[in-house]
Amino acid sequence: MPSLPISVKGCLFFRQFHIQTMRTLAPIAIGPITIAMPVVLAPMTGVTDMPFRTLVRRYGCGLNVTEMIASAAMIRETRQSLQKAAWHPLEEPVSMQLAGCSPTEMAEAAKLNADRGAAIIDINMGCPVKKVVNGDAGSALMRDLPLAASLIKATVEAVDVPVTVKMRMGWDHASLNAPELAHIAEDLGAKLITVHGRTRCQMYKGSADWAFVRSVKEAVKLPVIVNGDICSIEDADTALEQSGADGVMIGRGAYGRPWLISQVMAWLTDGTRLPDPTLAEQYAAIIEHYHAMLDHYDSYTGVNMARKHIGWYTKGLPGSAEFRHSVNQEPDARTVLDMLARFYEPLIATGLHPAELRRAA
Repeated sequence: MPSLPISVKGCLFFRQFHIQTMRTLAPIAIGPITIAMPVVLAPMTGVTDMPFRTLVRRYGCGLNVTEMIASAAMIRETRQSLQKAAWHPLEEPVSMQLAGCSPTEMAEAAKLNADRGAAIIDINMGCPVKKVVNGDAGSALMRDLPLAASLIKATVEAVDVPVTVKMRMGWDHASLNAPELAHIAEDLGAKLITVHGRTRCQMYKGSADWAFVRSVKEAVKLPVIVNGDICSIEDADTALEQSGADGVMIGRGAYGRPWLISQVMAWLTDGTRLPDPTLAEQYAAIIEHYHAMLDHYDSYTGVNMARKHIGWYTKGLPGSAEFRHSVNQEPDARTVLDMLARFYEPLIATGLHPAELRRAA
Protein backbone atom coordinates (compact mmCIF):
# COMPACT_ATOMS: atom_id res chain seq x y z
CA MET A 1 0.00 0.00 0.00
CA PRO A 2 1.40 3.46 -0.82
CA SER A 3 2.28 5.91 1.92
CA LEU A 4 -0.88 7.72 3.02
CA PRO A 5 0.12 11.33 3.75
CA ILE A 6 0.67 13.71 0.87
CA SER A 7 3.84 15.75 1.33
CA VAL A 8 3.26 19.35 0.36
CA LYS A 9 6.81 19.70 -0.90
CA GLY A 10 7.61 16.17 -1.93
CA CYS A 11 4.46 14.82 -3.59
CA LEU A 12 5.30 13.35 -6.96
CA PHE A 13 2.34 15.26 -8.34
CA PHE A 14 4.47 18.35 -8.56
CA ARG A 15 6.52 16.99 -11.46
CA GLN A 16 6.02 19.47 -14.26
CA PHE A 17 6.95 20.49 -17.73
CA HIS A 18 6.67 23.82 -19.50
CA ILE A 19 4.84 25.00 -22.59
CA GLN A 20 4.19 28.55 -23.66
CA THR A 21 0.99 30.31 -22.58
CA MET A 22 -0.60 33.45 -23.93
CA ARG A 23 -2.42 34.38 -20.71
CA THR A 24 -1.37 35.12 -17.14
CA LEU A 25 -3.19 36.49 -14.11
CA ALA A 26 -2.11 39.37 -11.93
CA PRO A 27 -2.63 39.49 -8.14
CA ILE A 28 -5.88 41.08 -7.00
CA ALA A 29 -6.65 43.11 -3.90
CA ILE A 30 -9.75 42.36 -1.83
CA GLY A 31 -9.58 45.33 0.48
CA PRO A 32 -6.32 44.91 2.41
CA ILE A 33 -5.96 41.26 1.36
CA THR A 34 -3.88 40.38 -1.70
CA ILE A 35 -4.62 37.16 -3.57
CA ALA A 36 -1.44 36.38 -5.45
CA MET A 37 -3.11 34.04 -7.95
CA PRO A 38 -6.89 34.54 -8.20
CA VAL A 39 -7.96 30.98 -8.97
CA VAL A 40 -10.61 30.34 -6.33
CA LEU A 41 -12.38 27.28 -4.96
CA ALA A 42 -16.13 27.85 -5.21
CA PRO A 43 -18.45 27.38 -2.23
CA MET A 44 -20.44 24.16 -2.74
CA THR A 45 -22.87 22.92 -0.11
CA GLY A 46 -22.07 19.41 1.03
CA VAL A 47 -18.77 19.40 -0.87
CA THR A 48 -16.40 22.17 0.18
CA ASP A 49 -16.21 21.32 3.84
CA MET A 50 -12.97 21.74 5.76
CA PRO A 51 -11.53 18.31 4.79
CA PHE A 52 -11.96 18.97 1.07
CA ARG A 53 -10.87 22.61 1.21
CA THR A 54 -7.73 21.74 3.17
CA LEU A 55 -6.76 19.11 0.60
CA VAL A 56 -7.33 21.59 -2.23
CA ARG A 57 -5.20 24.17 -0.44
CA ARG A 58 -2.36 21.69 0.01
CA TYR A 59 -2.19 21.16 -3.72
CA GLY A 60 -2.51 24.88 -4.29
CA CYS A 61 -5.38 27.37 -4.38
CA GLY A 62 -5.58 31.15 -4.50
CA LEU A 63 -8.51 31.42 -2.08
CA ASN A 64 -10.94 29.05 -0.37
CA VAL A 65 -14.59 29.94 0.18
CA THR A 66 -16.58 27.99 2.75
CA GLU A 67 -19.86 26.22 2.15
CA MET A 68 -22.83 28.56 2.18
CA ILE A 69 -24.02 29.10 5.76
CA ALA A 70 -27.49 30.41 6.61
CA SER A 71 -27.09 33.58 8.65
CA ALA A 72 -29.93 32.64 11.02
CA ALA A 73 -28.36 29.23 11.71
CA MET A 74 -25.00 30.89 12.28
CA ILE A 75 -26.49 33.16 14.92
CA ARG A 76 -28.04 30.13 16.65
CA GLU A 77 -24.66 28.41 16.35
CA THR A 78 -26.18 25.16 15.23
CA ARG A 79 -23.85 22.16 15.09
CA GLN A 80 -24.07 22.07 11.30
CA SER A 81 -23.33 25.76 10.88
CA LEU A 82 -20.31 25.53 13.19
CA GLN A 83 -18.97 22.58 11.20
CA LYS A 84 -19.39 24.55 7.99
CA ALA A 85 -17.72 27.58 9.53
CA ALA A 86 -14.65 25.64 10.72
CA TRP A 87 -11.41 26.05 8.82
CA HIS A 88 -7.82 24.84 9.02
CA PRO A 89 -5.04 27.42 9.59
CA LEU A 90 -3.50 26.22 6.31
CA GLU A 91 -6.47 27.76 4.47
CA GLU A 92 -6.02 31.32 5.71
CA PRO A 93 -7.10 33.81 4.57
CA VAL A 94 -10.57 32.27 4.45
CA SER A 95 -13.70 33.70 2.82
CA MET A 96 -16.85 32.85 4.78
CA GLN A 97 -20.00 32.70 2.67
CA LEU A 98 -23.32 33.67 4.25
CA ALA A 99 -26.85 33.55 2.92
CA GLY A 100 -29.99 35.19 4.20
CA CYS A 101 -32.72 37.72 3.63
CA SER A 102 -32.63 39.70 6.88
CA PRO A 103 -30.15 42.59 7.00
CA THR A 104 -30.05 42.38 10.80
CA GLU A 105 -29.31 38.66 10.83
CA MET A 106 -26.78 38.95 8.02
CA ALA A 107 -24.94 41.70 9.85
CA GLU A 108 -24.89 39.76 13.13
CA ALA A 109 -23.71 36.55 11.45
CA ALA A 110 -21.02 38.44 9.56
CA LYS A 111 -19.74 40.04 12.76
CA LEU A 112 -19.68 36.68 14.56
CA ASN A 113 -17.53 35.17 11.82
CA ALA A 114 -15.27 38.18 11.47
CA ASP A 115 -14.69 38.09 15.22
CA ARG A 116 -13.74 34.41 14.88
CA GLY A 117 -11.11 35.29 12.31
CA ALA A 118 -12.79 35.08 8.90
CA ALA A 119 -10.76 37.30 6.57
CA ILE A 120 -13.57 37.94 4.05
CA ILE A 121 -17.36 37.78 4.24
CA ASP A 122 -19.01 36.68 1.00
CA ILE A 123 -22.74 37.24 0.47
CA ASN A 124 -24.53 34.56 -1.53
CA MET A 125 -26.88 36.03 -4.12
CA GLY A 126 -26.52 33.19 -6.59
CA CYS A 127 -27.72 29.93 -5.04
CA PRO A 128 -30.57 28.63 -7.22
CA VAL A 129 -31.79 25.85 -4.91
CA LYS A 130 -35.54 25.97 -4.28
CA LYS A 131 -35.24 25.77 -0.48
CA VAL A 132 -32.96 28.82 -0.43
CA VAL A 133 -34.89 30.80 -3.03
CA ASN A 134 -38.21 30.15 -1.29
CA GLY A 135 -36.67 31.77 1.77
CA ASP A 136 -36.01 34.93 -0.26
CA ALA A 137 -32.26 34.31 -0.15
CA GLY A 138 -29.64 33.29 -2.70
CA SER A 139 -30.57 34.15 -6.27
CA ALA A 140 -34.05 35.28 -5.17
CA LEU A 141 -32.33 38.53 -4.21
CA MET A 142 -31.76 39.26 -7.88
CA ARG A 143 -35.52 39.85 -8.10
CA ASP A 144 -35.38 42.34 -5.21
CA LEU A 145 -32.46 44.71 -5.63
CA PRO A 146 -33.56 47.02 -2.77
CA LEU A 147 -33.42 44.07 -0.36
CA ALA A 148 -30.12 42.94 -1.87
CA ALA A 149 -28.74 46.44 -1.34
CA SER A 150 -29.89 46.53 2.29
CA LEU A 151 -28.16 43.20 2.95
CA ILE A 152 -24.90 44.43 1.46
CA LYS A 153 -25.09 47.74 3.31
CA ALA A 154 -25.80 46.09 6.68
CA THR A 155 -22.98 43.57 6.24
CA VAL A 156 -20.40 46.14 5.15
CA GLU A 157 -21.28 48.37 8.10
CA ALA A 158 -21.12 45.47 10.58
CA VAL A 159 -17.57 44.28 9.90
CA ASP A 160 -14.08 45.63 9.37
CA VAL A 161 -13.12 42.86 6.94
CA PRO A 162 -13.83 43.01 3.19
CA VAL A 163 -17.28 42.02 1.95
CA THR A 164 -17.72 40.35 -1.44
CA VAL A 165 -20.81 39.31 -3.40
CA LYS A 166 -21.45 36.22 -5.53
CA MET A 167 -24.33 36.41 -7.99
CA ARG A 168 -25.77 34.97 -11.19
CA MET A 169 -26.49 36.84 -14.44
CA GLY A 170 -30.03 37.49 -13.24
CA TRP A 171 -33.22 35.67 -12.37
CA ASP A 172 -33.93 34.81 -15.99
CA HIS A 173 -32.90 36.00 -19.45
CA ALA A 174 -35.57 38.71 -19.32
CA SER A 175 -33.87 40.28 -16.30
CA LEU A 176 -30.10 40.12 -16.70
CA ASN A 177 -29.38 42.63 -13.95
CA ALA A 178 -26.00 41.44 -12.64
CA PRO A 179 -24.25 44.60 -13.92
CA GLU A 180 -26.74 46.75 -12.01
CA LEU A 181 -26.42 44.70 -8.83
CA ALA A 182 -22.62 44.73 -9.10
CA HIS A 183 -22.65 48.52 -9.42
CA ILE A 184 -24.91 48.80 -6.36
CA ALA A 185 -22.58 46.51 -4.42
CA GLU A 186 -19.56 48.59 -5.38
CA ASP A 187 -21.24 51.82 -4.27
CA LEU A 188 -22.09 50.22 -0.92
CA GLY A 189 -18.50 49.17 -0.25
CA ALA A 190 -18.20 45.61 -1.56
CA LYS A 191 -14.66 44.74 -2.63
CA LEU A 192 -15.11 41.95 -5.21
CA ILE A 193 -17.82 40.48 -7.40
CA THR A 194 -18.12 36.86 -8.57
CA VAL A 195 -20.53 36.02 -11.38
CA HIS A 196 -21.79 32.57 -12.30
CA GLY A 197 -22.63 32.75 -15.98
CA ARG A 198 -26.15 31.37 -15.71
CA THR A 199 -29.52 32.71 -14.62
CA ARG A 200 -31.36 31.27 -11.67
CA CYS A 201 -33.94 29.72 -13.97
CA GLN A 202 -31.21 27.81 -15.78
CA MET A 203 -30.14 26.17 -12.51
CA TYR A 204 -27.12 24.16 -13.75
CA LYS A 205 -28.49 23.37 -17.20
CA GLY A 206 -27.10 24.59 -20.49
CA SER A 207 -23.71 26.24 -20.62
CA ALA A 208 -22.28 29.11 -18.61
CA ASP A 209 -22.19 32.37 -20.56
CA TRP A 210 -18.69 33.63 -19.79
CA ALA A 211 -19.00 36.45 -22.33
CA PHE A 212 -21.87 37.99 -20.35
CA VAL A 213 -19.54 38.49 -17.39
CA ARG A 214 -17.71 41.13 -19.42
CA SER A 215 -20.73 43.41 -18.99
CA VAL A 216 -20.31 43.13 -15.22
CA LYS A 217 -16.59 43.79 -15.47
CA GLU A 218 -17.30 46.92 -17.49
CA ALA A 219 -19.89 48.13 -14.94
CA VAL A 220 -17.50 48.27 -11.96
CA LYS A 221 -13.93 49.07 -11.04
CA LEU A 222 -13.77 46.15 -8.60
CA PRO A 223 -12.06 42.83 -9.33
CA VAL A 224 -14.50 40.43 -10.99
CA ILE A 225 -14.27 36.63 -10.88
CA VAL A 226 -15.87 34.44 -13.56
CA ASN A 227 -17.53 31.19 -12.47
CA GLY A 228 -19.40 28.31 -14.07
CA ASP A 229 -18.34 25.26 -16.14
CA ILE A 230 -14.62 25.81 -15.63
CA CYS A 231 -13.41 22.22 -15.64
CA SER A 232 -10.00 22.41 -17.32
CA ILE A 233 -7.06 24.66 -18.14
CA GLU A 234 -8.61 25.31 -21.54
CA ASP A 235 -11.92 26.32 -19.94
CA ALA A 236 -10.13 28.76 -17.64
CA ASP A 237 -8.29 30.32 -20.57
CA THR A 238 -11.47 30.72 -22.60
CA ALA A 239 -13.51 32.02 -19.67
CA LEU A 240 -10.91 34.70 -18.96
CA GLU A 241 -10.68 35.68 -22.62
CA GLN A 242 -14.43 35.97 -23.09
CA SER A 243 -15.20 37.65 -19.78
CA GLY A 244 -12.24 39.94 -19.26
CA ALA A 245 -12.43 38.88 -15.62
CA ASP A 246 -9.60 39.21 -13.12
CA GLY A 247 -9.76 35.59 -11.96
CA VAL A 248 -11.65 32.32 -12.15
CA MET A 249 -13.68 30.36 -9.62
CA ILE A 250 -13.78 26.57 -10.00
CA GLY A 251 -16.60 24.50 -8.54
CA ARG A 252 -17.89 21.23 -9.97
CA GLY A 253 -14.75 20.84 -12.08
CA ALA A 254 -12.89 20.03 -8.85
CA TYR A 255 -15.15 17.07 -8.00
CA GLY A 256 -12.74 14.19 -7.47
CA ARG A 257 -9.87 16.42 -8.62
CA PRO A 258 -8.65 18.54 -5.72
CA TRP A 259 -5.49 19.14 -7.75
CA LEU A 260 -7.28 20.91 -10.64
CA ILE A 261 -7.05 24.40 -9.17
CA SER A 262 -3.29 24.11 -8.73
CA GLN A 263 -3.00 22.99 -12.36
CA VAL A 264 -4.94 26.05 -13.53
CA MET A 265 -2.84 28.29 -11.28
CA ALA A 266 0.42 26.93 -12.70
CA TRP A 267 -0.80 27.38 -16.27
CA LEU A 268 -1.91 30.96 -15.67
CA THR A 269 1.31 31.79 -13.83
CA ASP A 270 3.89 30.84 -16.43
CA GLY A 271 2.48 28.26 -18.82
CA THR A 272 3.42 25.26 -16.71
CA ARG A 273 1.17 22.28 -17.36
CA LEU A 274 1.17 20.04 -14.30
CA PRO A 275 0.24 16.42 -14.98
CA ASP A 276 -2.50 14.67 -13.06
CA PRO A 277 -1.24 12.72 -10.05
CA THR A 278 -0.36 9.07 -10.57
CA LEU A 279 -2.91 6.52 -9.39
CA ALA A 280 -0.85 5.83 -6.26
CA GLU A 281 -0.83 9.56 -5.49
CA GLN A 282 -4.57 9.80 -6.09
CA TYR A 283 -5.16 6.84 -3.80
CA ALA A 284 -3.08 8.53 -1.09
CA ALA A 285 -5.19 11.67 -1.50
CA ILE A 286 -8.43 9.71 -1.16
CA ILE A 287 -7.26 7.98 2.01
CA GLU A 288 -6.12 11.26 3.53
CA HIS A 289 -9.42 12.89 2.57
CA TYR A 290 -11.42 9.97 4.00
CA HIS A 291 -9.64 10.05 7.37
CA ALA A 292 -10.10 13.83 7.54
CA MET A 293 -13.85 13.44 6.98
CA LEU A 294 -14.09 10.84 9.72
CA ASP A 295 -12.27 13.23 12.06
CA HIS A 296 -14.37 16.24 11.07
CA TYR A 297 -17.72 14.48 11.38
CA ASP A 298 -18.77 11.50 13.46
CA SER A 299 -18.08 8.11 11.87
CA TYR A 300 -21.65 7.61 10.62
CA THR A 301 -21.85 11.03 8.97
CA GLY A 302 -18.31 10.86 7.65
CA VAL A 303 -18.93 7.54 5.90
CA ASN A 304 -22.11 8.86 4.29
CA MET A 305 -20.61 12.21 3.29
CA ALA A 306 -17.56 10.53 1.76
CA ARG A 307 -19.54 8.36 -0.64
CA LYS A 308 -19.99 11.04 -3.27
CA HIS A 309 -16.29 11.91 -3.13
CA ILE A 310 -15.33 8.25 -3.60
CA GLY A 311 -17.66 8.16 -6.59
CA TRP A 312 -16.00 11.20 -8.16
CA TYR A 313 -12.46 9.98 -7.49
CA THR A 314 -13.09 6.54 -8.99
CA LYS A 315 -15.33 7.51 -11.91
CA GLY A 316 -14.25 5.93 -15.18
CA LEU A 317 -11.70 3.52 -13.71
CA PRO A 318 -12.08 -0.19 -14.56
CA GLY A 319 -14.73 -1.79 -12.34
CA SER A 320 -15.65 1.52 -10.76
CA ALA A 321 -19.42 1.22 -11.24
CA GLU A 322 -19.57 -2.10 -9.41
CA PHE A 323 -17.20 -0.81 -6.74
CA ARG A 324 -19.28 2.30 -6.10
CA HIS A 325 -22.44 0.23 -5.82
CA SER A 326 -20.80 -1.94 -3.16
CA VAL A 327 -19.10 0.80 -1.20
CA ASN A 328 -22.29 2.89 -1.09
CA GLN A 329 -23.97 0.08 0.86
CA GLU A 330 -21.20 -0.23 3.44
CA PRO A 331 -21.72 1.60 6.77
CA ASP A 332 -18.45 0.65 8.47
CA ALA A 333 -15.53 3.06 8.00
CA ARG A 334 -12.79 0.44 8.43
CA THR A 335 -14.43 -1.86 5.90
CA VAL A 336 -14.66 1.00 3.39
CA LEU A 337 -10.92 1.60 3.78
CA ASP A 338 -10.28 -2.10 3.11
CA MET A 339 -12.53 -1.95 0.04
CA LEU A 340 -10.62 1.06 -1.28
CA ALA A 341 -7.33 -0.81 -0.86
CA ARG A 342 -8.66 -3.87 -2.70
CA PHE A 343 -9.94 -1.65 -5.51
CA TYR A 344 -6.87 0.51 -5.98
CA GLU A 345 -3.95 -1.80 -5.33
CA PRO A 346 -4.41 -4.02 -8.44
CA LEU A 347 -4.85 -0.92 -10.61
CA ILE A 348 -1.74 0.70 -9.16
CA ALA A 349 0.19 -2.52 -9.80
CA THR A 350 -0.45 -2.16 -13.55
CA GLY A 351 1.81 0.88 -13.58
CA LEU A 352 -0.64 2.65 -15.89
CA HIS A 353 -1.63 6.29 -15.51
CA PRO A 354 -5.28 6.96 -14.53
CA ALA A 355 -5.97 8.42 -17.99
CA GLU A 356 -4.72 5.23 -19.61
CA LEU A 357 -6.85 3.09 -17.31
CA ARG A 358 -9.93 5.16 -18.05
CA ARG A 359 -9.37 4.90 -21.80
CA ALA A 360 -9.05 1.13 -21.45
CA ALA A 361 -12.12 0.74 -19.22
